[in-house]
Amino acid sequence: MATDAEAMPVLIDTHAHLDAPKLARDEEGALARARAAGVGTVVAVGVDMESSRAAVVIAARRPEVLATVGVHPHDASDVAAGDLDELRRLAAEPPVVAVGECGLDFFRDLSPRDVQRRVFAQHLALAREAGLPVVVHCRDAYAECLDILRREWPPPVRGVMHCFLGDEAVARQALDLGMVLGIGGSLTFPREEALRRVVSGLPLERLVVETDAPYLTPRPKRGSNEPAYVRFTAERLAEVIGVDFACVAETTTRNARILFDIHDGS
Repeated sequence: MATDAEAMPVLIDTHAHLDAPKLARDEEGALARARAAGVGTVVAVGVDMESSRAAVVIAARRPEVLATVGVHPHDASDVAAGDLDELRRLAAEPPVVAVGECGLDFFRDLSPRDVQRRVFAQHLALAREAGLPVVVHCRDAYAECLDILRREWPPPVRGVMHCFLGDEAVARQALDLGMVLGIGGSLTFPREEALRRVVSGLPLERLVVETDAPYLTPRPKRGSNEPAYVRFTAERLAEVIGVDFACVAETTTRNARILFDIHDGS
């Protein structure tokens, strides 16, 4: 007879920051709770050189964890000579499945916009060179982000628009480029009715689920986010689209496996 864990639909958390202190202090517990919630794989995302190295180390010792390497737009101005070469070396490590988190953030503007644009384009070139997908962060910069993607990566773009919060027009443009959209805890927030309307009309075959842990904790949870909570986002996604949870779990997991080229035993 199958156990509850074996019978539970399997999910992939496509975006978590496992090196963040709140998760790093309880790595074993967080991953055990994820397994108990039916999360079979967690993608640990790098946002700067230190966290990129950490993601690779975590993934090397944890068979259920995969890694990405990259520099967030907030830290684009900190990219030093040689960092892209190191990212290139890290991207060749077996547990690495994508380049990023990279992109544009014109909301906080913590790095000059011209620097963000340049570093984003460099990440796209690195991803194409390495044969890996790209994890794109975009906030208050969708038009320019999409323009850079069109210019730097002739469609189809192999990548995910992380923590998608755009409108229907932006969603369609990203899908037309070939990307998938990352749906996170924001989908569960009471104030995000507009996002739920947009997502309700999107093809499930082009969506993946994510936590962005320890951030963006989905309702009804509070406090720090963790990979196990991707289940709450998947359940809300099922309600929004109007399908059962098992369908969302199966389809988003298949989408993530295709995007990141994840095979059984990866």
